[in-house]
Amino acid sequence: MITRRDYLKLCAATGVALAINPRLLLADDSPRQLLTRTIPGTSEQLPIIGLGSSASFSRIAGEGDNATVRELLQTLVEQGASVFDTAPSYGAAERVAGEIARDSGLNEKLFWATKVNVAGRGGGSADPAAARAQIEQSFDWLGKPEMDLIQVHNLGDVPTQLGLLREYQEAGRLRYIGVTTTFPEQYQELERLMSSEPLNFIGIDYAVDNRVMEQRILPLAQERGIGVLVYLPFGRTRLWQLVEGRTLPDWAAEYDIASWGQFFLKFAVSHPAVTCATPATSQVRHLIDNLGAASGRLPDEEGRQRMIAHIESL
Repeated sequence: MITRRDYLKLCAATGVALAINPRLLLADDSPRQLLTRTIPGTSEQLPIIGLGSSASFSRIAGEGDNATVRELLQTLVEQGASVFDTAPSYGAAERVAGEIARDSGLNEKLFWATKVNVAGRGGGSADPAAARAQIEQSFDWLGKPEMDLIQVHNLGDVPTQLGLLREYQEAGRLRYIGVTTTFPEQYQELERLMSSEPLNFIGIDYAVDNRVMEQRILPLAQERGIGVLVYLPFGRTRLWQLVEGRTLPDWAAEYDIASWGQFFLKFAVSHPAVTCATPATSQVRHLIDNLGAASGRLPDEEGRQRMIAHIESL
């Protein structure tokens, strides 16, 4: 077994070929068959790994590297995945990705999940007109009359902004609505909203070394029939720093894990409440590696506890 860094070094020699045809990593030229989860309350299936657009993705979008953004979106679809998570606050990410998806026709193949928040984090007030303008801008960039998912980002003035999203949903312009937070001081409010509001999705932070969501939020999502998007499955860079220079345990192969990235992602998506994890990346080879976590065997509860114990021993 090898580290992700060593794995990517091995891939580097084929980097040009992978840029042309990412399926060269597969045994044949057929689309990758990814594991899926059902959106609660529906029959719709989503692949359990997608692509986020914060961090390094946002950086390349802001630098004008449209070619790489296009390649990432194309690879996501070609590999059999669909969920793309973005937000107006991620720099140029939503605008650049939306325009590329619109102009290339990928907007019809992606499950597009964006956000709204003109109130800031927490207690600020949202101007309904400004929130509506932000939502309309997202529609314009993507070029579709109907959006898959819009969530209230960081629980910003939920009564105003979630109410507005509900109007869009009732008008048939928005399929799913929800709320997000990755801030511990907002977890109690998130729990309250999940119990009192008819949400389709939540977006939360969850990782093998950050499991507070297992206590109340994830069980409540199962109870209430709410889909869960997982953000920060690598703890931003925290988990990468922890395993730097270390090799995977031999038993990781029992769960078809070929890299540390797949180790972290398979832990997150193996929780039965999780619908999809959306790690951000700016490199196609990272994306392909991440999508490897959506195939093969997922750890059962015994395997999950084994993974936790291993990370805690480092």
